[in-house]
Order: sequence, then structure tokens, then C-alpha cells
Amino acid sequence: MNDNRIAKNEIDRKKRIAVLFGGCSTEYEVSLQSAYAVIENMDTDRYEQILIGISRQSGQWYLYQGNIDDIPEDRWYSERTCTPVWVSTDKTVHGICYQRTDGIHAVSLDAAFPILHGKNGEDGTVQGVLELAGIPVIGCGMLSSAVGMDKELSHRIAAAAGVPVAETVTVTKPYDAHEIQKYARRLGYPLFVKPVRAGSSFGITRVCKENELIPAVESAFEHDSEVILEEQIRGFEVGCAVLGNRELTIGEVDEIELSEGFFNYEEKYTLKTSNIYVPARIPLEKAEEIRHMAAVIYRALKCRDFARVDMFLTPEGKIYFNEVNTIPGFTAHSRYPGMMKAAGISFQELISRLIEMEV
Repeated sequence: MNDNRIAKNEIDRKKRIAVLFGGCSTEYEVSLQSAYAVIENMDTDRYEQILIGISRQSGQWYLYQGNIDDIPEDRWYSERTCTPVWVSTDKTVHGICYQRTDGIHAVSLDAAFPILHGKNGEDGTVQGVLELAGIPVIGCGMLSSAVGMDKELSHRIAAAAGVPVAETVTVTKPYDAHEIQKYARRLGYPLFVKPVRAGSSFGITRVCKENELIPAVESAFEHDSEVILEEQIRGFEVGCAVLGNRELTIGEVDEIELSEGFFNYEEKYTLKTSNIYVPARIPLEKAEEIRHMAAVIYRALKCRDFARVDMFLTPEGKIYFNEVNTIPGFTAHSRYPGMMKAAGISFQELISRLIEMEV
């Protein structure tokens, strides 16, 4: 263990920022890519990076002191570069602990930046642990993270705030196939079948015919214990990158153009048949209306620091809420930094502004 990296003079030391990556999630690989971009763009003249990798299988947390270039290639773990750590629930420590032959050592943190996507990272679980330890969290807290991950709850809250949402039906096991088919006919085909709590479009199926319905429901149940049937909104997806708390900065609105299907996991990270336009090819007054709607949703869901709010724009010009991503992709090519860049905020400035909200 190299104590020189973390043992600093407490008076004039840089702010220690923990960057969490990996995690027990189907989006583990995406986290590695996003975290690498954040690490590369963090101002190391101002901040000391404490890198914490989370194992995909066991969920063990490790203080990582290896080459950052090994992170996106998933070569980061080794006994030489990794020291097991755990979060101290002693709020006077507000940090992590590790075991050495001479006893337990602690590393205090000024803030933690979870770059974790999907379950066990973006859903409020990690945020709750950090909050319990008294460690400031960069990004949404436990409540807004949990609600943002839950498609049913987030839609209910958005609707209560006056934002149009698609009609949905929630299904739990055991279910009656005939009842589900009846619900689907009421919603109309095509429709979407989605796990209530999952990210990056995992388990989502666009269903065009009745014989596709039950297999799609079973596929969604592989990712969560609750499933929703959702009417398809005609139109295209638009997004807003929101930054801030009391005062909000909202980036340029973006637009997803699809040539077929929907914006699934493969399309999000390969863009094989899709294009993303920033700014969106819509009238300025409609873009402003979308920004306003994003702010309403952001505040209704009690988001903090940053989030990406996704919506649908119909041919008639009506705006529907789709979902909120409380930890959106953070690679240099991801939508959130892309929208902020179009608004004149560089990646490095964006990371610094996020950190300064908490430290």
C-alpha cells in the first residue's frame, strides 16, 4: 500500500474526490468507460483522485492505484494494484478504511463521485451508503436516484407535476397471460415492455404483435420483479442535460434520429442505425419549451447536481416525459457532455463545476 498517495498535509492538501467505477450491474462495462473519461478530465491541480473499483461479481470495493488506462479495458484488478476497502459508518471519518498488518487505516474523503450505471449504483443503494457515512455525494442523492430508476414511480411524479406521460400498466408475478393481452390491446400495438427498474434499455422489447407479448414480458422479468407495458408515443426522443441545484444550467437540447427499431443498448453505444443531433433540429421556441419541461421534471424528482432528462416530441408538438438518468453516460461521446459542450461548457469545466457543488 502506497501511503504517499493519500497521506497529505490536512491544511493545504487538495480536495480528495473518490471516483467509484465498475459495480454489480449489467452496465459494468459502460461504467468503466465513463469513469475513465471523468478521471482523465478531472483537474488534478485542484483535486486528488481516490479511485475505487467495485468488483462485478462479489461487489467488493478496492482502492485502485494502478494505471488508469487499464480501467476501460477491464484490466484494473490485481492484488498488486488493489487494496480492499470499506466505507466507514463513523461520520467523524467520512471516508473509507483498509486493513494493514499494523491495524486499520482510514482515508477521509471530501466527496464521492459515483460513476456507476444501472442497479447497485444508480438506484440509490450506493448513495445511501455514502450518505450514511457522511460523505458528500456528487450527483443525485438516495431518494432521487431510487425514484429515477423506477419507471413507474418517476412517471407518477412527473404526471403529478403536470407533465404528460405515456399510459402504462404494471405487471407482477404471478400474472394472467389473458389479462396482460387485454391490457395490451387497450394500449394498442406497437407497445413497449420494460423492466420497471433497469438501465441502458436492458430487457426492453418493442412488441408489434400479440404473439410477441408474453416472451417480451418474460424477458423483462429477467431484469426485475416488476414489468410495465407502455404505449408507444409517436415522434422522436429529445434530451436535456441539466446541471445545478438552486439555479439550473440546461445544455442544448439533443435529438435522436432512428432509422429503425428503438434506442436500445446496442444503438446507445454504437449508433449503427441512429444519429444524434445537437442542437436538435426543432424550432428555438420548442427547444425552450423542452428545457422548461426538463427543469420541472428535474425539480419534481428532487434531482441534485446533474441528470439527463429524456422526453418524446410528437409530430403535433406535444412533449412527453420518458425517463431521467441520474448518472448518464460520461464518455467524451456521451449525450450529457455533448449537450453541455454545445452550450459552451467543456468536459473539464463540467467535472470541476460538479465537484464544486459538493466541496
